[in-house]
Amino acid sequence: MTCMELLGEITAGRPLLVLAVKEEAQHLDTGLPVLLTGMGKVNAATALASVLGRGTRPSEIVNLGTAGALRPGWTGTHVVGTVIQHDFDGELLATLTGETYGAPIALPAGGDVVLATGDAFIADEPSRERLALRATLVDMEGYALASAAALAGVPLRMVKHVSDEAGEGAARSWRDSVAECARALADWAESNTPYRS
Repeated sequence: MTCMELLGEITAGRPLLVLAVKEEAQHLDTGLPVLLTGMGKVNAATALASVLGRGTRPSEIVNLGTAGALRPGWTGTHVVGTVIQHDFDGELLATLTGETYGAPIALPAGGDVVLATGDAFIADEPSRERLALRATLVDMEGYALASAAALAGVPLRMVKHVSDEAGEGAARSWRDSVAECARALADWAESNTPYRS
């Protein structure tokens, strides 16, 4: 069962803000609709697909959220250009079925930032180092949201604020920094969306 919550009403011509949890949304003060999906790929995909399947589609989806930095020195707020899944073996499945599953998804509004998505919370050095070879940031919902948005034909912008270094102590760092991250995400949304509409 998903723990989704839709705050406000989706209307044509306005964006839908999508975040995983209320802690990330705590500083939003907007007239735009906000969807809280719950954590993880399944919750994210089912929540977004559910609201998009109801009828009225937003003009775009803006995913705001926290992410772990996979490389030293990465801080601040970033617009994501490509999302990949780090816990899905698409290459093995292709050898078994001949079909391609889980290919990287390019986001037109993004830049060079690659986000790796998976259901595992990355909080150890070996995992962080392995993922840093393929991506700069890591989260638990991005790929699922990008997949659902692409399937529905709704444009997506994905914005992540670095909450931790995806290594030892990452869970504690996330808890300690989520309020500050939520403020930075709300500030970005106010500057880059029709926030008061």
